[in-house]
Amino acid sequence: MERMPYQQHDVFVPPLPLHAPQVDSNHWRTGLPTLTGGRVTLRELQTADAPALFAAMSTGDVSRFLSPPPTTVEGFERFIDWTHRQRAAGQYVCFAIIPRGSDMVIGLFQIRSLEPDFGNAEWGFALASEFWGTGLFVDGAQLAIDFAFDVIGARRLEARAVLKNGRGNGALRKLGAVQEGVLRRSFLRNGEHFDQMLWTILGDEWRDSRQGWFSAVIH
Repeated sequence: MERMPYQQHDVFVPPLPLHAPQVDSNHWRTGLPTLTGGRVTLRELQTADAPALFAAMSTGDVSRFLSPPPTTVEGFERFIDWTHRQRAAGQYVCFAIIPRGSDMVIGLFQIRSLEPDFGNAEWGFALASEFWGTGLFVDGAQLAIDFAFDVIGARRLEARAVLKNGRGNGALRKLGAVQEGVLRRSFLRNGEHFDQMLWTILGDEWRDSRQGWFSAVIH
């Protein structure tokens, strides 16, 4: 997840996962539901999560391919407040990632609208490095994608990953995302411009793949 939807200023600028709950398409604007998978729980960020989120996202391995996150716990508190305002406005959702059996936030999933009513949306993610390769990402990603398509009503999800970010690109490929092209020098980090890969998932293709996977499991 290269682009975070906020900037740091002196004044802050604003094993089988379960399907997302079927709720009215606008209810999420008043507060995100809790989504429970086999290995993780996704819920709305809370102000008290700021210290854990700061710790998870401040290491060099995690932040290397992200636009700079807040540099203080207070900055993350302002970010969390911003996510609530954007969710209430119907523009953006942000889920905290919590391992099953824990209450510690280890990362997040973000989904933001690229056009009215989330028809076309962009999603991104960040996960503390000690949880890479554990299966937690895939479990949480399936929940977040189900939510985007089945609850919010998105028809297309885009993701961008720096070409040098082999782990991020591999994670998107594992989910079945399709490469649509290279965005040349589209991401600026520490004064250097990087090429990004554009990945997409379509709602109808995602549902078809999930049905096929479920059929294979029960047979």
